[in-house]
Amino acid sequence: MGTYTILLGLLFGFTILVVVTSLSRKKKNLPPGPSPLPIIGSLHLLGSQALLSLLNLTNKYGPIMCLNLGSIPTIIVSTPNIAREFLQKNDLAFSGKRIPDALHAHDHFKYSVSWLPANTQWRSIRKVLTSNIFTNNRLEANQHLRSRKVQELITFCHKSCKTGEAVEVGQAFFRTTLNLLSNTIFSKDLTDHSMKTKAAEEFKDCVWNILVESAKPNLVDFFPILRIFDPQGIRRRNTALFGKILDIFDGLINERMEQRKLNGFRNTDVLDTFLTYQEEHPDELDAKHVKHSLMDLFIAGVDTTASISEWALAELIKNPAIMKHAKNELEDVIGKGKVLEEDDISHLPYLKNIVKETVRLHPPGPFLFPRQPEKDVEVCGYTIPKGSQVLVSIWALGRDPNLWENPLMFNPDRYKKSDLDFRGQNFELIPFGAGRRICPGIPLAVKMVPLMLGSMINSFNWELEGAMKPEELNMEERIGLTLQMAFPLRAVPVPL
Repeated sequence: MGTYTILLGLLFGFTILVVVTSLSRKKKNLPPGPSPLPIIGSLHLLGSQALLSLLNLTNKYGPIMCLNLGSIPTIIVSTPNIAREFLQKNDLAFSGKRIPDALHAHDHFKYSVSWLPANTQWRSIRKVLTSNIFTNNRLEANQHLRSRKVQELITFCHKSCKTGEAVEVGQAFFRTTLNLLSNTIFSKDLTDHSMKTKAAEEFKDCVWNILVESAKPNLVDFFPILRIFDPQGIRRRNTALFGKILDIFDGLINERMEQRKLNGFRNTDVLDTFLTYQEEHPDELDAKHVKHSLMDLFIAGVDTTASISEWALAELIKNPAIMKHAKNELEDVIGKGKVLEEDDISHLPYLKNIVKETVRLHPPGPFLFPRQPEKDVEVCGYTIPKGSQVLVSIWALGRDPNLWENPLMFNPDRYKKSDLDFRGQNFELIPFGAGRRICPGIPLAVKMVPLMLGSMINSFNWELEGAMKPEELNMEERIGLTLQMAFPLRAVPVPL
């Protein structure tokens, strides 16, 4: 009898807790959402398929929903109109970001353009990026670098073509993008496809492992009280990795500073641009801002570009008719097997639509970086509390049947009579964000992805490893810092 009494007591207590929580939610005027459990909040509702679980919850509670992820109130946004309310109409109020604990390593968040609040330092770094680095003139001046790096990728694939060995496509794209960025930033390679040097391999591994560590679900992000313990050791490992990268940057910066002193050496690369701005505006930027901004370019730029390119090639292999259409367009415009140049891309609308469709269905990340208001803000009639985090689900936006016909189908033709773009104005498609915190590197991404992808499909035919049929290709997703293929694409380049 005692056991039944205890169970009834627990059930009664739980019912009271749910009722009190529900009343508290209404009193605070929070968006609708499931009643959280003590301590864990709504984490138990996510399961192993978090994105699908969130989509199902959104269908139940609506396009603006409040969940408690651990002790953190989290607002999930999943329609364009509401995303516009946060990212455009209330852009300033939500310009702050909630900092993942992994990025407390070496106080990265204090100097990073991605994570700084919208203050003087942030505006200065942003100005360097948008007005001096990612401009059309500067990108055109560095066009030869991108062409050379892509040709090195094709040369690497030719070796596999001769031996019949599969290429791990994501890694090949990763090294190419890493090398392109290192040339753009430092005017030198910091890795290569053959990985002949220990230094090159260490640099590549450090960047890769920072991405791996930063992408891991971290208990501290759900329960900040655990920060002092770092129970999973993520911040500790990131601290060591960041330290290695920053030491490499120190050496490169010191080398460049000596060149500038000895012979007045000036370059058009990113490093020289930052150093010149720092000399002219010492009150706005210091050496730490420069080094952590360079770190940002590698962390934010490499994996996103490589991931989009891998997903795109996977979709083309899985859909032979779309691959054929893309090959035909390339053959008509530049010639079968010919070298693709950036100037050709404007004459390849189907290739550009393939990239659009890829970032719709497989965005660089499932959510935009978490926004955090510094005070209570009213949006859509609800109160978004100070200290909460706002997650805009670009994954859900790309799969909304109210926005897209047959949303799970990969169909580049859907843009044939549309001027829809992903530069932050069309909120149905915002893989790189919108508003003042939109990714500044979009101009480089829109050149790099079609150049790599078009070169790969115009240079080879592609077959899956082990005689796997296209329809058997596993397109399961793995949530990380980017949205990656759970089973990396391995494909054999075949002569045309």
